[in-house]
Amino acid sequence: MQFIETIKNIWKIEELKNRILLTLGLLIVYRFGAQVVLPGVDASQLANLGSQTEDGILGLLNAFTGGAFSNASVFALGIMPYISASIVVQLMTIAIPYLQKLQKEGESGTKKITQITRWLTIGITLVQGPGYIYNLYNILPSGAFMVQSDTLFITSAVIILTSGCIFAMWLGEKITDKGVGNGISLLIMVGIIARLPQSFAQELSSRVGDDGSGGLILILIELVIWFIIILASVYLVKAVRQIPVQYARKNASGKYEKNIFGGARQFIPLKLNASGVMPIIFAQAIMFVPAALAGLSDTATAKGIAAEFNDMFGLWYNIVFGLLIIIFTYFYTAITVPTNKMADDLKRSGGFIPGIRPGTETAEYLDKIMSQITLPGSVFLAIIAVFPAVIVSLLDVQAGWALFFGGTSLLIMVGVAIDTIDQVNVYLLNKHYDGLMKSGKNRKAVA
Repeated sequence: MQFIETIKNIWKIEELKNRILLTLGLLIVYRFGAQVVLPGVDASQLANLGSQTEDGILGLLNAFTGGAFSNASVFALGIMPYISASIVVQLMTIAIPYLQKLQKEGESGTKKITQITRWLTIGITLVQGPGYIYNLYNILPSGAFMVQSDTLFITSAVIILTSGCIFAMWLGEKITDKGVGNGISLLIMVGIIARLPQSFAQELSSRVGDDGSGGLILILIELVIWFIIILASVYLVKAVRQIPVQYARKNASGKYEKNIFGGARQFIPLKLNASGVMPIIFAQAIMFVPAALAGLSDTATAKGIAAEFNDMFGLWYNIVFGLLIIIFTYFYTAITVPTNKMADDLKRSGGFIPGIRPGTETAEYLDKIMSQITLPGSVFLAIIAVFPAVIVSLLDVQAGWALFFGGTSLLIMVGVAIDTIDQVNVYLLNKHYDGLMKSGKNRKAVA
């Protein structure tokens, strides 16, 4: 009843209601576009493409696009080129002084970086588009293509795929500006969730069908494990190490009082997993390389390597995958958590960590703490990332359903859901209502 009352309170806030409706409307548009097949492709002959993208790396890409990849949709590439461009620009910021300068210019610099990311997205799409079309030619029968000229079809299809990616990017930015939550993340999450009912239905059918094994008891066990993994993912996303900070108290003349311990006491929250899902995305990108290189040779060894790295539920794939995640977690945390800047900002604001001198010693102390908490955080992240392979090995679940037991899919769903709920809570608390996960009674306005 409290939750229902809170939902009613959400609709009482006009601005929040409009933002939620706009967000839902744009997400529906995106899901509709994912069902629109590329002009010139016979939709009735896409069965082969669907079977090729049920598992493995292609299955993961199909999950991120909400099935658009296997539908040969105008949104077949989804928002992934934009994600790739964002990662490239973020890495380039470390090495290119011009981008470093833009990053320090505040809002104007951010706008320029965003514009660079958009142009790079178009470039990446123009490269990935022909690759996707040639993949269609390899998988689909010749009768699936209704345009006689290959050149005309490839050119038009690449232009449509690029336009679809740009439109999806625009939808995401509109949701971020005018809706609720991070638009790009919400598009990915909606695509992942769209595959959830079908994947669960396939798993249920395999368990309780005529040739099924395990029955409803095993389904119940799988659901219990799934909820436990979700709780563990929530803990990974929300867990922080609080570093106590003491602020000196100023007197009327503006000078700091001698008794500095009379000032306000606060905390610096250092996240257990400060890098989010980026280490998994980096590691997943690297995992494409061995199979691609091995595919260039016809030797038995090369074929064995290609087979190992094409099986995302295989032992060696997940061992290498887990190690890469741990390495990239340290790397990404080091470039995204500015301990030197945090120490300088703390010093300028008259704050210090008790027992630690302001400045260099504070930065070194924060670096040490980040190194200590990054190790368990990276190991925890690696365990969640490889858990789909574990669940397949232990319970022999369907590949599509297994992807929801960990990895990028689950962490994206959990992270985006928490971020969206936090934004809704801000609106509720500002209007003197309790948060979404609390009771829905009105708060008394502060006089």
